[in-house]
Amino acid sequence: MAFDSIAQMLQDTEQSGLPLWENILESDCRRQDLPRARSLERMGAMLDAMVQADESYQAQDRSHSGLSGGDGAKMTLYAAGDPLCGPLLSQVMAGALRMGECNACMKRIVAAPTAGACGVLPAVLLPCARHFSLSREQLVQALYVASGFGMVIAARASISGAEGGCQAEIGSAAAMAAPALVHLRGGTPSMMAHACAMAVKNLLGLVCDPVGGLVEVPCVKRNVIGAMDALSAAQMALAGIESRVPPDQVLEAMAEVGRSLPPSLRETGKGGLAATPFGMAYAPKEG
Repeated sequence: MAFDSIAQMLQDTEQSGLPLWENILESDCRRQDLPRARSLERMGAMLDAMVQADESYQAQDRSHSGLSGGDGAKMTLYAAGDPLCGPLLSQVMAGALRMGECNACMKRIVAAPTAGACGVLPAVLLPCARHFSLSREQLVQALYVASGFGMVIAARASISGAEGGCQAEIGSAAAMAAPALVHLRGGTPSMMAHACAMAVKNLLGLVCDPVGGLVEVPCVKRNVIGAMDALSAAQMALAGIESRVPPDQVLEAMAEVGRSLPPSLRETGKGGLAATPFGMAYAPKEG
């Protein structure tokens, strides 16, 4: 996928006459010199890995640090009752927690776009697939949409917490998931672009401050926020609400904000929550 901007991606898609997901697929095939069937097979394998990671979750699993584990089971149980946020949103929250904890417990996950943000995309896709009776083919298409926007974000801003703070990880994941959801609900490419932009804006400036230098606290629970961000941005876009700031300018702002963050708030584990008394108790011992 060799799109330099969201505007270029949308223009190229319009000229091709293809759906956005398929234009992204064709671009990927050209860039990697892959047969179409092979690209689809690889994307299907990504979907399968997400499903398997979710299904492999065990309530009793704990991370090596002891900071993570069990919360996904608590939310899953709560979601089965009469939850505050309703069944679908509660299932999304539970899925984000489960996937984040799977990562912390060293299970196989899909970095989407990073391991620390691995819970956002599957947390919105899998519950929505069950709720709206979506097919495997539709979910694979949605993953192409997500990957297309993710590649542009990586090129114009960043997907690295060390480079751009957590806005570059959870923020990017939300900005990939939002247009994927818009696609699944029949939205236009323009709506997908605005959903991406709004998802980024909602988390602009989010710092990266992992306790103990581990992708656990506050990272796992931030996956929940990222999933909720994706849902709200997608719904706004589907309602016809647009980002006042053009999507590519939003990404440029994201890059600038990331560069402006002090190093202590970019995955060093030396600022923010990592610098609280609780966080310092888990700081790696020097020497």
